[in-house]
Amino acid sequence: MPEIEPKDPSLKSLNGLHLWHAPMSSCSQRVRITLAESDKSFSSHVIHLEKDEHASPEYQKIHPKGLVPALVDDGKLFIESIDIIRHIAGHDSPLSNVRSQKLLDMADEAQLDLKLLTFEFLFRGGPAPSPEEVEDFQKNHKNEWLQQFRVDFAKGFDPERINDAIARTDAGFQYLDATLSDGRAFLEGDEFTLSDIAWMPNVHRFKLMDWPFERTPDLQKWFENISKRESYQEALLKWQPEPAITSFGAYTLKRRGEGTDIRSFPHFKS
Repeated sequence: MPEIEPKDPSLKSLNGLHLWHAPMSSCSQRVRITLAESDKSFSSHVIHLEKDEHASPEYQKIHPKGLVPALVDDGKLFIESIDIIRHIAGHDSPLSNVRSQKLLDMADEAQLDLKLLTFEFLFRGGPAPSPEEVEDFQKNHKNEWLQQFRVDFAKGFDPERINDAIARTDAGFQYLDATLSDGRAFLEGDEFTLSDIAWMPNVHRFKLMDWPFERTPDLQKWFENISKRESYQEALLKWQPEPAITSFGAYTLKRRGEGTDIRSFPHFKS
């Protein structure tokens, strides 16, 4: 959905680029990276997901699904991250030299599994929301899928559901590794493109979970190279709250010690 009609009419009067985003949202990260690579400035509107600001009536008038990111460009509203990065890059930028839609589609489809595994292997280590916070979210957020996801998370995800998400994620990473196995520097060849940007935050996120990237050495080498880019430092790393990263590291070590970390699931034992 490249562009939608805003429910908040005031958005139509905004000039320039306005981005509603969250510091740790992988979809927000890919948009900020694209903006940095395109050398475009923007007005920042931070949505604190941990405070459930995406469940507010005001934000759901901007993004009807209550998700991040959302971009307004001279009054035009875009809400899907792949559409947003395509719009930012434009048709004439080298970033748009994407030979096939497949890599972008795969990155988009991977987000549901990334979300589930993030909640299981990173966010589960944080404090549980209060009953009042749970009630407010269920009452105020209009995205039924997200409401049910929160219920499932509170109950505990079924181990088979987790393992299936791990298997699909591994298949995606194996595909990227095979793509890179011919020695190319970037996913589309010799040029850095939106395909690289779409996958950068995902690999970064799974590194926080201690994903076994030794299984995909060419992908690991690609990420070591790509993470040296200024856009990765400025648009991703500098937005990360250090206490959260420290907490994630401690929780990952705890799960590893318990034998319940991401590497312990049946997919990696087969």
